[in-house]
Amino acid sequence: MTAVRQRKGTKATEIPGDCLSHEKNWKPNGKIITGEKLWKKLALIVGGIVGISLGILTSVYVATLHENDLWFSNIKDVEREISFRTECGLYYSYYKEMLQAPSIQLGLIGLIYDNKTESMRTINILGRMNVYQEVFLSILYTVFHIKSFLEPVYFYIYTLFSLQAVYVIALYLTSWLLSGTWVSGVLATIWYIINRVDTTRVEFTIPLRENWALPFFAVQIAAITFFVKPQLRPVHERLALLAIFISTFLFSLAWQFNQFMLLIQALVLFTLDCLDLVPRGKVTWIYIIQVSSLLLVCLLQFFNAMIIGSLLVSFNMSTLLARKLQNNLKTGGLFSRLRKLFLHLLLVLCLTLFINNFIKKVLNLESDEHIFKFLKAKFGFGATRDFDANLYLCEEAFGFLPLNTFTRLSDTLVLYAYLFVLFVMAITGAIAALQNLSGSANIKSTEKQQKYTTSLKPGAAYHLVHTVLFGLLALSTMRMKYLWTSHICVFAAFGICSSDLWALLLRFVHLYTPQRVSVIRYLTPVLILLYLCYKFWPGVMAELSELREFYDPDTVELMNWIKSNTPKKAVIAGSMQLLAGVKLCTGRILTNHPHYEDKNLRDRTKQVYQVYAKRSPEDVHRILRSFGTDFVILEDSICYERRHNRGCRLRDLLDVANGHTMDGPGENEPDLKPSPYPRFCEEIKRNLPSYTTYFSKVFQNKTFHIYKLARHKKST
Repeated sequence: MTAVRQRKGTKATEIPGDCLSHEKNWKPNGKIITGEKLWKKLALIVGGIVGISLGILTSVYVATLHENDLWFSNIKDVEREISFRTECGLYYSYYKEMLQAPSIQLGLIGLIYDNKTESMRTINILGRMNVYQEVFLSILYTVFHIKSFLEPVYFYIYTLFSLQAVYVIALYLTSWLLSGTWVSGVLATIWYIINRVDTTRVEFTIPLRENWALPFFAVQIAAITFFVKPQLRPVHERLALLAIFISTFLFSLAWQFNQFMLLIQALVLFTLDCLDLVPRGKVTWIYIIQVSSLLLVCLLQFFNAMIIGSLLVSFNMSTLLARKLQNNLKTGGLFSRLRKLFLHLLLVLCLTLFINNFIKKVLNLESDEHIFKFLKAKFGFGATRDFDANLYLCEEAFGFLPLNTFTRLSDTLVLYAYLFVLFVMAITGAIAALQNLSGSANIKSTEKQQKYTTSLKPGAAYHLVHTVLFGLLALSTMRMKYLWTSHICVFAAFGICSSDLWALLLRFVHLYTPQRVSVIRYLTPVLILLYLCYKFWPGVMAELSELREFYDPDTVELMNWIKSNTPKKAVIAGSMQLLAGVKLCTGRILTNHPHYEDKNLRDRTKQVYQVYAKRSPEDVHRILRSFGTDFVILEDSICYERRHNRGCRLRDLLDVANGHTMDGPGENEPDLKPSPYPRFCEEIKRNLPSYTTYFSKVFQNKTFHIYKLARHKKST
């Protein structure tokens, strides 16, 4: 009996293994183990129901906000289409085009040999743009005769709102997998919802590619979190790999920025591999899946060369090749390993640049050169007069993350929780990495250090590096914050509900007991949830009860006039953003559009935009007619732009690119010269003979002016 009492008095962490090794002699404990299994199954069922319910509620929530903001069910079809602004309208137009085609086959042929998106050019939409999701939805809508009970636009937007449910469930599962309790998933989801302004913009930019892609990316991250867990059964590993492959492929297929997101993820895995925080074999599998997914997308996009020339493909190839060249990378002492790692990093970097430049030279790739010019100028490696790079630099979405983002995140407590968890996990990760690199960790030292540190599990290690690298991306580029802010919710909730983290802190202050850890890891999230409900529930209810209506009469009038007064094969020139709506609402042929990942299109857009520069009417007419333009739309909001400061207005970017001085007070660079001509968009409104010879006004309202181009110079 004494022996029994002594065994019961041992640490709680030792009991399960001890009981399992003496199962025949401990029948009462056998019952306890059975009870624990039942409790785990019950928790799994309840947690699953809660997660699915929260996902569905989020989907309904954003759908309701969209309806309340636009009164979408009551406005006209043209107003619904105009509400898909900028590139959103362009993507939705291909869904509409597929549905209007006489058959699915003819619709696909129309996309493969498209001559309406860019005048005087036949392009492959499936090869150039990520619109397979629109094609898939249109086929579903046609094959299953959904028209009989649901309008096409509702089938489209409801699909995207349903993907939000998938997104939230994936975030919920990720937090649950990391912490071991579904309470963490609830907290992550609630934080995601109440921080909606910073975590998603799906309700007002529905067709945007990121709204299609991010749910699959979240599923992929959840699958990776499960895959890197130690001691998985082979069948579970295979299922996890399948989930990673499918989600990576769908993510890559849905978004043109896939290669950049996956490159950062590859850097995360590379870091973990170098620090020995995740098994090398599992990292290799994910590398292979990333490359194979991109190559499959490349095949579906008719051998899109931009994918083959991506940095991701070059980096992953270089990493795998460098491993073969350096077999003894993780041998020796601390300084020996650091030296080898430095050489390994240098080798991978050199191989990546060499392979990438070689591929681009062979394929003559220039599609992504504007991105590197933009990055070079953004981070102070020299000013540029390149129009495309400056267009990105002056766009708010590509600027640094505004400070008011942190104010909003602080109000919901998620930022404080995130920084707290990040601080503790970073220290833990640094110690674990140092131990791995030194190679001096042994059983005795590990047991001794457990009072002050906790072992960093592979899943936690992955998310620690993930949140740091994606955080740096979000800080540098506001548009990418949605990749980080949703992960902030997951990471903060996981840490708050982590038994390892609380055990570490309680050991540090000499207050550790398993009971205290259990109480704190559940009591803390419950208190936070109660606070969030108290503070934000009234605001959520008020937001749901606020009713607005879509109102843009000038654009509606413009679209109706174009449909009624221009030939169906008329070629329209104008701003990228407006022309996407023109294509969707009227089906007319465009000179340019917002999908900016093609060098020829970027050059064409710069030429079309000369209507806002200081150019002669003869030059502007010649340029526009070279693209087959019949009508040009001028916008007062661009011609007299006040949204940006001097130097970032579109007319300023054009002036600098053309070597002309900018308007208004302020300094100009010494080598810029005054233009011999006035600004075209202003001067044309004076109806001077030099302009009416080439252009005749056919439509005007408070916002837009349409001019018809003379086919040939009129006789004076």
